[in-house]
Amino acid sequence: MKPVLTLPSRLLLACSVLVLLACSPKFNWREVRSKDAPYSVLLPAKPSTFARPIDLDGTPVTMTMTAAKVDDTVFAVGSATVPDAAKAQAALNAMKTALVKNINGTVRAEKTTAAASGTQGLSASIEVEAVGTTPGGKPEILYGHFVSKDKEIYQVIVMGPEKAVSRENAETFISSFKHD
Repeated sequence: MKPVLTLPSRLLLACSVLVLLACSPKFNWREVRSKDAPYSVLLPAKPSTFARPIDLDGTPVTMTMTAAKVDDTVFAVGSATVPDAAKAQAALNAMKTALVKNINGTVRAEKTTAAASGTQGLSASIEVEAVGTTPGGKPEILYGHFVSKDKEIYQVIVMGPEKAVSRENAETFISSFKHD
């Protein structure tokens, strides 16, 4: 005799399968605290960290990047210190412009909060969503949060194939960034 699954049994089985699918090991969120800068963030996989010199519109800095990749989507935090806090806002704009250019992109949405002149410790920020294409012509999306606090500057970005990047995962990552 063949066992028959009742409607409640089938529903329970279907729900169990959905729960298991929702617990995808693809995104294994973990809190990461930087050893080089005062911040913490949730990353979806084990990160790698490296540093390199860059030029931000005439301001040379050493940027430390901590990044994790899930499939073709990159989650990254870059941190650097500018020589003068007055150059921080320009550095944020330079980072944003460079990343949008990297995807041959155009800005879809942007919000800027500027630091008040002469106010010590106040931060400035830029939120951006941009779309573009890879050199192979595939659609890319960039979600970015660029922030400064005094001389410290940060870029918190999610970049990858437009159809593969979940807005929910991007928001989870970006909103988890905390300046300690």
